[in-house]
Amino acid sequence: MSWWGMSNLLFDGRELNMEEKFQLIAESGFQGIDAFTPEPGEAAEQWRSLSEQYGLALSVNVYPKSIEEMKSALERAAAYGGIRAVNVQVMTPFLTGERAIELLSGIAGLADEYRLPVNVETHRGTITQDLIRTAEYVERIPNLRLTADLSHYVLAGEMLNVPEQAETHFRLLLSRADCIHARLSNGEQIQVDIGTDGTHPMLVRYGQWWQEGMWNWQQSHPEGGSLLFIPELGPPPYAITFDEATNRKREFSDRWEQSLTLMHYARSLWDSIE
Repeated sequence: MSWWGMSNLLFDGRELNMEEKFQLIAESGFQGIDAFTPEPGEAAEQWRSLSEQYGLALSVNVYPKSIEEMKSALERAAAYGGIRAVNVQVMTPFLTGERAIELLSGIAGLADEYRLPVNVETHRGTITQDLIRTAEYVERIPNLRLTADLSHYVLAGEMLNVPEQAETHFRLLLSRADCIHARLSNGEQIQVDIGTDGTHPMLVRYGQWWQEGMWNWQQSHPEGGSLLFIPELGPPPYAITFDEATNRKREFSDRWEQSLTLMHYARSLWDSIE
C-alpha cells in the first residue's frame, strides 16, 4: 500500500495516526508499505518497530538528479536495512540521448553495489516521461529494471484509444518491470474513479497490461520471489474533487476502498496466470 495514498484519508471523520494506519493496512491484507527511507533515530526505530509488529515489508522512493544523489539515497537505504526495493524517479526530465543513457546505466549498476533492488519508475516530469525514448533506454541498458506506471503514458499521449505503436513499447517496458504502480488514467485525467467494484471500462485494459507484466516477471524469475504491486491512488490534486452546495471540495472517489479493489484484482490476475 502506498503511504502517500494514505494521506488525508478520513475514517469516522478523522485521519488515522501512524500505528492505526499500519494496523489497517496489515489487517486489510496488504503485505507491505511503499514510503520513504525513515530518518535515522527515533523515526527509523518507530518504522522498524511497527513494520515488525504488523509484518509489513518496506519499499522506498527516492528522487535523484545525479549519480552522487543516487548513491547518497542508497547509502541511507542500506544503512536502515531490510528495505524490499528502491523506486527511483530520476528528476531530470530534459536530459536525453547519451547523457540520459549514461545516467540510467549508472543508476542501474548501483543496484549490485548496494545489494538493493533498484527500479526506475516510468513517470511524467522525469527522465522517463517520453514513452519512445524510455523504450530506447530499455533496449540500450540490459540491466535497467523498472517500476511500470503506464497511467502516465496514457495521460501524456491522450490515449483514449491506445495505438498499436504504444502497445509495442508497453510490452517492452513490462518485460523489465519488477514493480507495478496501479492507477487508471483515461487519457484526460491522471487518476479516475474506478468504482469500488471495479466497473470502469479501462480497468480491463490496465488489467491486461498488469497481467502481462506479471507473466513476464514469473518467466524471468523461475526461482520465485515476489513482484511488487502497489495501488498508488494519490490525494488531491491527483484525486478528482468536486464542490458540494457548501462550496467545500471533496474527493469524488473513495481512495481506500478502491485501493482494496485494486489489491484483490491484482491477486486475481496473478492467480489466473497459467
